[in-house]
Formats: sequence, C-alpha cells, structure tokens
Amino acid sequence: MDILASAAGSLISPAKYYFEDVGLRNARLNFRQAEENHIMENIIFNEMRIRGYQLDVGVVEVYGKDQDGKTMKKQLEVDFVANQGSRRYYLQSAYEMNRTEKEEQGIVTMGIREFLLDPNSLES
Repeated sequence: MDILASAAGSLISPAKYYFEDVGLRNARLNFRQAEENHIMENIIFNEMRIRGYQLDVGVVEVYGKDQDGKTMKKQLEVDFVANQGSRRYYLQSAYEMNRTEKEEQGIVTMGIREFLLDPNSLES
C-alpha cells in the first residue's frame, strides 16, 4: 500500500465523505464496500487531521507546454490537498503503483506503515 505526494496548481473539489471510525463506516455500509483502497484513504484522512492539517479533496489543474509550445491544461486527481501554515502537500493514495515511474517524475512515494509510524514522514 502506498501514498503518493506531489506538487501542482489550483484545486477543484468534488464531494467526498470520510468517517472518523472506519468500523462505523463499514457497519453503516452494511459491510458491503470493504475495498482496501477506500479504507486506506479514510485512514490517511484521519491521520492527516490528527496531525493538524486542513484537508481539501479534488482535482489539481496543471498548466504546461505541449511539443508545439502551446499552453495546455491538464487535470490531475488528488485524494487530498493538506495545508498546515505555509506547508502544502498533494496526496494520492493507491493500493498499488509503479514506484519507479513515480520517482522518475519527482514524486515521493512511501508505504502506509512508514506514513503512519513516522509523524514527520512528509518532511523527508
């Protein structure tokens, strides 16, 4: 299980709901949606709140140039934009990912255990 952190531009927010107690979430959904990725995303949300971050969810708009030099806009989905003072992190949770590909893009990846056990994991 991995967490993906990256940097980008402005944010558009779709509606998402998270439970403080994942067990209550599962009971409310009658134990029908026990998908690891949704539960992991909920746990990450709770941990970031415990660490004092303000969280938004949504799509990050990134501007760049295509091969002809024309400005283009891409929308990248992120699970969380975490803000605390002047610090901002863009987080994407994923049950599986190609770490080599992400690291080549300059994106920091870490396992869920590393994230949860190290309160300074986003600082490294």
